[in-house]
Amino acid sequence: MSRLILLISLWAASFQLLANDERQAIETSLRNYIDGTSYNDGDKIRAAFYPSANLYLEKADTPLWKVKAADYIKWFKPEKEGQFSGRVGEILSIDIESGIATAKAEILLPAKKVRFIDMFLLKKLDGQWRIISKSAQMTESQNTGERILFIVSSAFFHGDSKLPAGVSFSEIVKAYDTFKQAGFRVDFVSPEGGALPLSYINTSEPIHRKYLYNPDFMYAIGNTKTPDEIVAKNYRAVHYVGGNNAMYGVAENEAIQKIAMEVYEKHNGILSSVCHGTAGIVNLKTKDGNYLVAGKRISGYPESFENQSRAYFQEFPFLIQKTIEARGGLFFHSARNTPHLEVDGRIVTGQNHLSSPLVAEKMVEMLRRM
Repeated sequence: MSRLILLISLWAASFQLLANDERQAIETSLRNYIDGTSYNDGDKIRAAFYPSANLYLEKADTPLWKVKAADYIKWFKPEKEGQFSGRVGEILSIDIESGIATAKAEILLPAKKVRFIDMFLLKKLDGQWRIISKSAQMTESQNTGERILFIVSSAFFHGDSKLPAGVSFSEIVKAYDTFKQAGFRVDFVSPEGGALPLSYINTSEPIHRKYLYNPDFMYAIGNTKTPDEIVAKNYRAVHYVGGNNAMYGVAENEAIQKIAMEVYEKHNGILSSVCHGTAGIVNLKTKDGNYLVAGKRISGYPESFENQSRAYFQEFPFLIQKTIEARGGLFFHSARNTPHLEVDGRIVTGQNHLSSPLVAEKMVEMLRRM
């Protein structure tokens, strides 16, 4: 029986690797299209499309305007190669079925206050994924194209136990909704990438239902980026999301530490956290070697609110308040189940899920002022 389980596990792992390889190949084709059109690179656009592909676009008095891929590529002049065209694009979803796939991307033109949703049909031909058809729909938009990076944990369990743990769905959606309403784009990064373990989902709350049944949002949290996929200069702020699994795998991740401090120090960005997410910032150090929290007003979920007699608490690798204070930070919180916000320069922290929208609102206010 154990041998059978091993064989099944190996087969499942191999299948997952193959699926990931196919997804990455499709993402490469889509990124060629997005980057090529953003920077007038005809070679990249050509690599994205099958030569006989068609595009179905919009034009005045022409509800269905058919354009051949070869003609579309000519719109991006060689003499402008490398010049930014004003287009900011992101893949929203990918759905693969054997040798065909569908995908969706958002293309923003912030200067023109325009948003396109591009729908793609891709096929694997001669071992290469290519776009064989594209259709687009344009709407007016206030999206700025500026990005916020949500940092989340990949841990499904408390430490080495089998006690389930997860990212707080409530903390994700309350902050996410605030940023989206303000016109920002949100990306997710986790230590291992891929699907997140979720906790505290309550379908009786309208904002939970709004995003639980939003396929683009669910695709994003089901396919989080790995740290090596993140380019720090693309982000105005980083936001550490809580949930009890935030105690594991984030604080000690050097790649995530580097991203956060590069956004904060090199690119003058905002660094934020909420609830157990504050665990993620305890090890951050400035370029002069000091702990970031030293001398700073910080909030998060205090250990006095934990049920310290429960088994999960024994798995915690450190305590948030105790560690913040040991490293020279000033830790503040309010009564249990009440919101609390602390702002110290470009560091914004909150006590619990009730504080998530307050943290995000303060960040939006600061980013618009900066």
